[in-house]
Amino acid sequence: MAGKRKKGEGTVRLRKDGRWEGRVVVGYDETGNPKTKNVLAKTKRECVEKLEELKEQCGNHRPTQVRPDMPFGAWMDYWYQNFSKTRLRPTTQLSYEGWIYNHLIPGLGHIQLNRLTQADLQQFFRTMKESGRKSNADKRGKGMTDRSVRSCHAVCQMALDRAVEEKLIHGNPAAGCRLPPIKGREMQVLTHEEIQRFLIQAKAEGMYELFLLDLTTGMRRGELLALRWDDLDFDTGKLRIDKQICPVGGKLIISEPKTKAANRTIILPPAMLEVLAEYKKGIFSDLMFPSRIKPDQPIDPGYVRKRLQVILKRAGCKSVRFHDLRHTFATMSLENGMDVKTLSTIIGHVSSATTLNTYTHVTDEMRQKAAVNIDQGIAKAEVQRESEQKTEKPHAQEPFTPVLPARRRPGTGYVKQIKENLWEGRYSPVWPDGKKHSRNVYGHTEAECEEKLAELIHQMKAEIAALRSGASTEYPDGMSPKKKAIAAYLREHPGVTSKGMIARELSVDRSTVQRYYDEIWAELRGEDTQAS
Repeated sequence: MAGKRKKGEGTVRLRKDGRWEGRVVVGYDETGNPKTKNVLAKTKRECVEKLEELKEQCGNHRPTQVRPDMPFGAWMDYWYQNFSKTRLRPTTQLSYEGWIYNHLIPGLGHIQLNRLTQADLQQFFRTMKESGRKSNADKRGKGMTDRSVRSCHAVCQMALDRAVEEKLIHGNPAAGCRLPPIKGREMQVLTHEEIQRFLIQAKAEGMYELFLLDLTTGMRRGELLALRWDDLDFDTGKLRIDKQICPVGGKLIISEPKTKAANRTIILPPAMLEVLAEYKKGIFSDLMFPSRIKPDQPIDPGYVRKRLQVILKRAGCKSVRFHDLRHTFATMSLENGMDVKTLSTIIGHVSSATTLNTYTHVTDEMRQKAAVNIDQGIAKAEVQRESEQKTEKPHAQEPFTPVLPARRRPGTGYVKQIKENLWEGRYSPVWPDGKKHSRNVYGHTEAECEEKLAELIHQMKAEIAALRSGASTEYPDGMSPKKKAIAAYLREHPGVTSKGMIARELSVDRSTVQRYYDEIWAELRGEDTQAS
């Protein structure tokens, strides 16, 4: 007697017409009745295989029957998979899954949904605060941060709000929980002197255009790194921001902006356009800021974050986050008279209220200065103040010399001295055929060699870009890899004339064989003539 199938695996039976039928529950309707799907097959084995395929297509997970007395963990999983996941960005999905599957379900998942109390939740959040950390507890402590506790509570509250809407529970037990207070991060802003030193050092590091554009526009890091040259109109200065880069699972994914307001168009000043136009001459990629190693991919946000800290340290600036460059732009804009509504549109805030709340300290200082100016004007004390200011001598700023990196940055080749008055420069990029092809230049001085090397790199990048786009088929040695493979095959098999057979043997397109066939045979006959 065959063993009974486990719950959730579906059923398999022999019909009266001689065919086998497999049936599995794929969900439940609003009244709690099961919804099923079936498959038909001639044999039992075939039926079981089709049933497994059906389960995989349906998500390969056991359906949940929504009931008031269902486990809280089952409800959290059901709510996330059916109501929340599809609306979230990939990075937000990872955060939600962490709170749900690493904390809420292990800690509260066994309690029935309709018996979950505020006391249960309050005790759970207290435990999170004291000893809730799942990893790196030896380095970061056993307890979770206040921000983490509040984030976990927010996810829990949204799920329970939905349970109230579905009439599974009468009220939301998470609504009245006492949580750790909100502690806002102190906003760090670079001074004008720090900005100057920072940009000088960034130019020496080869990242001047990236950071200058961010300080000019206040874009988020993901928005900046997702920019393509098609997004910028050099004639009008309009820059379209409609996507962002998100690192998910070790890969870079292009997604929608953070909010609808983040989907915007801004106008770049003429000076910034001139810088970008000159910068574009050396970029052979559709991306505005491509990776130096893989030009068809954007720069990794983590790499930009690390380079920012190195540049700040070498420039003698205080350590700030990348997001603080956005704060720096906004602060300077407000100080120079930009109205809040315009600033809100440029930086992509949902409303002007968000901008006002974020930069309250700046607007307060602006109001205080305005009040002082009005008071001085009424009291006719302005003349005295101006005379006092004239007596003060401005402090002369010392010129800043950038720190030269100990190692050359990727994509710039290398230069070395081989004789007393002779320098050698070499650039060895990876070409579309997957191999490195090197070229050298020579100069009597280091400066001359660096200049020649820069020209060589520009030329080789143009050749590589032409090969990638299909505009050229000429490789450094004058022959493409496919042509080499076809020539070698014809030398070994001179009697083969079928182009289709050659294409199958070499795993290339027939059109490629057709393009090179006559040319290769002419070259081979020339070799035979020379040999005889």
